[in-house]
Amino acid sequence: MADRFRITLGQLNPTVGDLAGNAALAREAWQAGKAAKADMVALPEMFITGYNAQDLVMKPAFQRDVMAHIDALAADCADGPALAIGAPLAEDGELYNAYLILKGGKIASRVLKHELPNETVFDEVRIFDAGPLGGPYSVGNTRIGSPICEDAWHPDVSETLAETGAEFLLVPNGSPYYRNKMETRLNVIVARVVETGLPLIYLNMVGGQDDQVFDGASFGLNPGGELAVQLPAFDSTIAHIDLERGAEGWRIVPQTPALYPDDFEADYRVCVQGLRDYMDKTGFKKVLLGLSGGIDSAIVATIAADALGPENVRCVMLPSEYTSQGSLDDAEAVAKALGCQYDYVPIKQGRQAITQTLAPLFDGTDEGLTEENIQSRLRGLLLMALSNKFGEMLLTTGNKSEVAVGYATIYGDMSGGYNPIKDMYKTRVFETCRWRNANHRDWMKGPEGTMIPETIITKPPTAELREDQKDSDSLPDYPELDALLDILVDQDGSIADCVAAGYDRDVAKKIEHLIYISEYKRFQSAPGPRLTKGAFWLDRRYPIVNRWRDPS
Repeated sequence: MADRFRITLGQLNPTVGDLAGNAALAREAWQAGKAAKADMVALPEMFITGYNAQDLVMKPAFQRDVMAHIDALAADCADGPALAIGAPLAEDGELYNAYLILKGGKIASRVLKHELPNETVFDEVRIFDAGPLGGPYSVGNTRIGSPICEDAWHPDVSETLAETGAEFLLVPNGSPYYRNKMETRLNVIVARVVETGLPLIYLNMVGGQDDQVFDGASFGLNPGGELAVQLPAFDSTIAHIDLERGAEGWRIVPQTPALYPDDFEADYRVCVQGLRDYMDKTGFKKVLLGLSGGIDSAIVATIAADALGPENVRCVMLPSEYTSQGSLDDAEAVAKALGCQYDYVPIKQGRQAITQTLAPLFDGTDEGLTEENIQSRLRGLLLMALSNKFGEMLLTTGNKSEVAVGYATIYGDMSGGYNPIKDMYKTRVFETCRWRNANHRDWMKGPEGTMIPETIITKPPTAELREDQKDSDSLPDYPELDALLDILVDQDGSIADCVAAGYDRDVAKKIEHLIYISEYKRFQSAPGPRLTKGAFWLDRRYPIVNRWRDPS
């Protein structure tokens, strides 16, 4: 029996629906494994389709195309290491989330996912059929067990594999990021290793897909829970991992581990990677955004520059008579520091024309929110015109606090194709600005140094749609608002929970009401990267029409 087993891990970035492109990445990993004399090359869950492909995998024509690419891969990779790849498998009227082991020009073995996740961003119970509890497969003389992603979160799957002869575990994943996810993963996977006494390799994909960003950070644990291998977070990489067999069985040969970034760096990397991949995978090359002189548009401009390069970012100041000189100065300072194109497009004349057009219909009414929102919608119209004319995708810049309570104008400042800070509360925006000013990494395409002036970070937030307007005129101060939103949205808590935490019941009720009546806006809002388990997209699905309010 072999005393050494080499497995090549493809921690790579697939694109949903790009079967040919994903197959090419698989071939690249297989060639690297063959050159390194690997016994096996492994790719993540559902790699051939990209993940999370949602209902696309239910389409029969898509299923047939998937299998055509799998058959071609098997033929191309016949002479060399086994290739393990995730794919949907349609069989006898059922559809499985499968892990296929290609060897000798054919599908030599297959694993069918048993535990189907049906929470947060996952809907697999509706899409897939559950496979039976299975045993290990053989590669050469080595027996390998592969719990597929969610399977590893349930002890029965790994225990069954160990009891039926698995010598080590390889877990292929499509595991998206949320804050502190890595700690959660490690705790779960350590439990599987302790229960089975087997080494375990956890292989995750990287890259952005709609609202989800997969953070990679694949790792290997030896019995006892000792970390033997840790691959970099967020980076595509092909890594060769060796296992050696001794008197007590297989053990992963330790490698110098990569460090997982802290929460602020990880969140910021998700915002950058999410935008970068969304652009690349949809075919856009350049973006534009309204740069107001406020903190939200400043951090979005910085994220865009870091994701795409400053030369691919257009910043547009659209001042009205309510725009302060400080905002004008701050916006220009951000664009200059980043090195982005900066355009100045006043809206006063356009606003006057719209006001005159509506005057006969508005005669006898008082000015108010309608007139304020005309400014926002005029800005949205102008930005979309620039987007159409120059083929630049418009970024929207509303933070999670605003998105939660509807403090944004639909068809106005909510216009755009992607929102890099959709899941970032206002208080977190302030902290993120300070972090980015103090830190620079090699994955950032923007310049090093202070990009966001202190004057932007410290001035009171305002939409500047009327004289002396402040966000606090309409909402609690952001530390209080965000704390309430954390309870009501992220923790799915109650009004009683808010009161128990020391907040005024009437204020909590007001915020709850704003959350519910703003659902229609969020339903039409741009996607953005998921940072938490309480993100406004697939994590939280509420009806638009909803009269219920918490009576507590």
